[in-house]
Amino acid sequence: MQDPDEVAPEQRKRHEVWLFAFLIVLLFPLVTFLVVGGYGFGVWMWQAFMGPPGAGG
Repeated sequence: MQDPDEVAPEQRKRHEVWLFAFLIVLLFPLVTFLVVGGYGFGVWMWQAFMGPPGAGG
């Protein structure tokens, strides 16, 4: 990997724009989907074994 101070400003900016687009378009939605889906799956499994809310008593 090159030292960032030695990279041409145009190339550095292009890399930063690509990285920003990757984070916004791909990584953040994927992480959000996995977190929300994982939480929903956890609640679903919890209710499958423990019953719906208010069922205990």
